[in-house]
Amino acid sequence: MSIAGKHVVVTGGGTGVGAAIAEAMAHAGAKVTVVGRREAPLREVAGKHKFIGWKCCDVTDAEAVRATFGEARALDGPIEIVVANAGAAESVPFAKMTPDHLNAMLNVNLAGVVNVWQAALPDMQHAGWGRLIAVASTAGLKGYPYVSGYCAAKHGVVGLTRSVAMELGNSGITANAICPGFVDTPMLDRSITNIAEKTGMDEAKARASLTRGNPQGRFIEVDEVAGAALWLCEDVARSVNGHAMTLSGGEV
Repeated sequence: MSIAGKHVVVTGGGTGVGAAIAEAMAHAGAKVTVVGRREAPLREVAGKHKFIGWKCCDVTDAEAVRATFGEARALDGPIEIVVANAGAAESVPFAKMTPDHLNAMLNVNLAGVVNVWQAALPDMQHAGWGRLIAVASTAGLKGYPYVSGYCAAKHGVVGLTRSVAMELGNSGITANAICPGFVDTPMLDRSITNIAEKTGMDEAKARASLTRGNPQGRFIEVDEVAGAALWLCEDVARSVNGHAMTLSGGEV
């Protein structure tokens, strides 16, 4: 089954992994709506392909998500594939983590997935076919120091994925999580700068400290995540359900 003509919504679609997924889906013939909080990067991504549109929305606001998906549906038809990619990572020692910090990590990384999946699900149930995809992280499968809130949220995404997959087992809809290691994106660049500032090491050493956990000794590239998302949408992946797909060079 080809995804040509299907309507795909990608959250966090203005930069990095989200932008790469949106472009890959559009090149495969899908109608794509990229969603994010900032208009400028969304416009830039949309300008790269005639099949990509954009909508501004904060995925932590369930009402706003439902309204935005309604607008996207009115323009490009029922939503058949949704990629919940929007996320954020902040580092803080566990002893200093505040309730506000924890809630921020849970809201965007976990509740955001719930909001966008629930907004897209009715269209998929009506069609008897759909793909619910979350971009999680190896932080959903193992622990990392100084990002306990982020790890807790991503572990939640993996658990959510497995539960939803069980509920929707014979519906024609699959739910899967993609769990990459450190991906070479602007968000990673900010993390490296933060590490360098807090530890005093130069940025080259900070980068090396993060690649050390990958047996291949490198960061994951955005096209690898986009390729995994595309494959999950194909008919050959129809039995892949409730899976946490690792892209980590063998780290986990």
